[in-house]
Amino acid sequence: MLMHFQFKPLFENKNIPGWNFSFYYKKQRFTGIYHPTGKIEFTTNTPEQKDIDALTSQIHELMLFHVYE
Repeated sequence: MLMHFQFKPLFENKNIPGWNFSFYYKKQRFTGIYHPTGKIEFTTNTPEQKDIDALTSQIHELMLFHVYE
């Protein structure tokens, strides 16, 4: 499970979609960009391949809850 999930707008104009996010997983910090299309781009450490699907799903759920609702 990811912990300490945070996000902020990618652009100063908050009407332009796109967000930076960060979280901790297995005691390691990850950062990335959540694009308006739902594409997730990791900008620092990339999670192990076996964890990517689960983390991607969790990130989508958190972004939908916090940004789109």
